[in-house]
Amino acid sequence: MGKINQGIYGGVSGKVGNLIGASWKGINYLRIKPANVANPRTPKQLDQRSKFSLMLKFLQPLNEVIKVGYKSQAIKMTPINSALSYNIKNAIEGEYPEYSVDFENAILSKGALAQAAGAEYEIQETGKIFLSWTDNSDDPNASGDDKALLVVYNPVKNQAVTSKTVTRADCSGEVQLPVSFEGDPFHAWIIFQSADEQVVSESTYVGEGVYL
Repeated sequence: MGKINQGIYGGVSGKVGNLIGASWKGINYLRIKPANVANPRTPKQLDQRSKFSLMLKFLQPLNEVIKVGYKSQAIKMTPINSALSYNIKNAIEGEYPEYSVDFENAILSKGALAQAAGAEYEIQETGKIFLSWTDNSDDPNASGDDKALLVVYNPVKNQAVTSKTVTRADCSGEVQLPVSFEGDPFHAWIIFQSADEQVVSESTYVGEGVYL
């Protein structure tokens, strides 16, 4: 219910019909309540919804990684929203409605630390993926004790596995994959995080393969 303050010449607070009364910095004003569009379906809206749904599905199982990787980018928004904004614009390929994630261009973290150099992977018989890189600890934006966050994503299961047990100077690390990943494709990334966990690197896409 709307309320008229200070008589008929006073301000209106609340809703009267399709009018909404409010006050801003001591100034009373009225605005018209916008029409309720329950399910807009213009081509542009459908296109944007499709991209949003695709990228959200990809990033949700990586949420803990995104919290670390986009912490410094999350200005007036959450890390996941910052990651969505970037990757919707830069990591989707195809034409509506046949969109797919461009994993090679997907960025899981953004920061000032030096990226992984010479990154490679190797599948081991023990059910592990072995990731390696060259030691660039002498880079001005790197340190040998930077923590290496290793990420492996399974697009079939829509699940991610991570490991953070080694440093930049170690030049290699392993990610143990669950048995359920057998026969599925995977994509892998390396992210570096400073020892005090305050700064990260931009993620490095290592490649794709099939876990056999």
